[in-house]
Amino acid sequence: MVSMEFILITGRTIEQGKFKEHAKTTEKYKGNVAICEMHADDMYRLGVKDGDNVKVTTELGSVVVKVRKSKRIRTPGMVFIPFGPWVNSILPSETEGSGMPHLKGFKVKIEPTSEPVPDIKDLLLKTYGVKK
Repeated sequence: MVSMEFILITGRTIEQGKFKEHAKTTEKYKGNVAICEMHADDMYRLGVKDGDNVKVTTELGSVVVKVRKSKRIRTPGMVFIPFGPWVNSILPSETEGSGMPHLKGFKVKIEPTSEPVPDIKDLLLKTYGVKK
């Protein structure tokens, strides 16, 4: 199976913000946060289409999310995942004394997968051992 390396950036989106306070266990939240926005050229090279599942891997682990053709990403080689439990599960929590974790510029490997996108409850249990 094909895999490619990318630079990951994270951030807020309007859609993520709508659901983060009161609807984190809904499919709408998952559909707007468990995503990886990617440049169309990279999607073609990776052999994925809008809505396919991809596995995003860092040195800390991996998570499965849906890939989306991005209007934000104008440079091939970069991907964007909104703030939320899915991306948090593969990013380090160290703050290097600043109190703020580093959330941009991570090297990630991305590959197509037939694995399902985990529900938030399963993700929290796997990542943190927490039942919500």
